[in-house]
Amino acid sequence: MSSVVSDRLPAFPWDKLEPYKKTAAAHPDGIVDLSVGTPVDPVPELIQKALIDAADSPGYPTVWGTPALRDAITGWLERRLGAREVTHRHVLPIVGSKELVAWLPTQLGLGPGDRVAYPRLAYPTYEVGARLARADHEVYDDPTELDPEGLKLLWLNSPSNPTGRVLPKAELTRIVAWAREHGVLVVSDECYLELGWEADPVSVLHPDVNGGSYDGVVAVHSLSKRSNLAGYRAAFLAGDPAVLGPLLEIRKHGGMMTSAPTQAAVVAALGDDAHVQEQRARYAVRRTLLREALLGHGFRIEHSEASLYLWATRGESCWATVAHLADRGILVAPGDFYGTAGEEFVRVALTATDERVRAAVERLAAR
Repeated sequence: MSSVVSDRLPAFPWDKLEPYKKTAAAHPDGIVDLSVGTPVDPVPELIQKALIDAADSPGYPTVWGTPALRDAITGWLERRLGAREVTHRHVLPIVGSKELVAWLPTQLGLGPGDRVAYPRLAYPTYEVGARLARADHEVYDDPTELDPEGLKLLWLNSPSNPTGRVLPKAELTRIVAWAREHGVLVVSDECYLELGWEADPVSVLHPDVNGGSYDGVVAVHSLSKRSNLAGYRAAFLAGDPAVLGPLLEIRKHGGMMTSAPTQAAVVAALGDDAHVQEQRARYAVRRTLLREALLGHGFRIEHSEASLYLWATRGESCWATVAHLADRGILVAPGDFYGTAGEEFVRVALTATDERVRAAVERLAAR
């Protein structure tokens, strides 16, 4: 029976990268893996301490989280994103953002005949979520040019994975207004929002964007990148209570709860901005080094004004570029993983140690 569900899904793209990974790993100085955006730096000590202090948690946690967790989320939304009048009803902890993306269409009750739309270049799990729900899916360049008939879920992603593009405040405002006019739910994936470099990303939760109302708007946030907590599976939703309330009930029935120690760790993480700035500084140095090395090697970089990636091209097939870099012991992600519009691009992650980044820079300089 499980094959009935798995047959709805595309082939898992990362399996195609394995031969190139073997080539890169054979380099005399070892592989520099810039393909996956997984954090490599330590979890900040204050977060580790909070997790350890909460380790004696024998009882079940709640899906909605502790009041302290909800306070931490609402406080962060107001302090960091400029959101206003956020209450506990406006937030919902989730078990990492990927599970939410994959299962949201199903939990919203979407199915055949309903439509889900996402950017032309996008995180593959948006499509996976639509397929799991057996909903129709389509890509867009400008979502306001979509036919709103039957469109039930509109994904935004700013800053973008993979391109690092940031949607300006005026564009977000226009999209939200259009979606409300047509009764389309906007869900904005903002997991890289605190990692703006050449632009200042804005949330759909900001009153300048939503007019002071959260109706029809939900934002997705994650602590994986900003706090190095990918291994903790810590994320949350914020926005329209009319959407989050039913999701809470569904997730209660499904037992989709964040562990109690992780909840305590998230409280500590959201209450401290210093560690985020320290991590940003690490990424900024790596970004500068890799950007200059890629440009010197003949690449062109587009967008990339935010997030943890450089969207780069040599004007050839992305797989030719992947092979070229693998021969130098550097592994990157082919752009067609994110849509056919990425066929001549590669995504280069900043998530490698300083030593490995220096190794990549040296190899690129050697031509």
